[in-house]
Amino acid sequence: MHPTSVYTDFMYISIFLLVALIFAIIPIVISYLIVKRSKGVKREETYESGMPPIGPAWVQFSIAYYIFALIFLAFDVDVLYLFPVGLAYGKFHIRDFIEIVIFIGIISLVIVYAWRKGVFEWQRRF
Repeated sequence: MHPTSVYTDFMYISIFLLVALIFAIIPIVISYLIVKRSKGVKREETYESGMPPIGPAWVQFSIAYYIFALIFLAFDVDVLYLFPVGLAYGKFHIRDFIEIVIFIGIISLVIVYAWRKGVFEWQRRF
């Protein structure tokens, strides 16, 4: 491998990183330039889509809400792994299908376990 090809590769990577950095900084600079700044008491208020806030902003959520969100995230990420699996298999055989069914079965057991533990039953507070 010639040193010039290594330098060329690093040049392409550095240009790519520079363009990515520019694309990341431009929206921040534009928002800083065009957004109005609030002053005084209004600055301390909670923003609720332009509506006057109702009650305090510090509401304590149930732990079941966070567990539900984590289960959804785990299931979502696991299903995302099915796309590369589908692309990796050139010809689809019955063995491949059985492996995918086992994978989906295992991640479905997490949902069944959480359901049995009562994660999806939220107590309503008044």
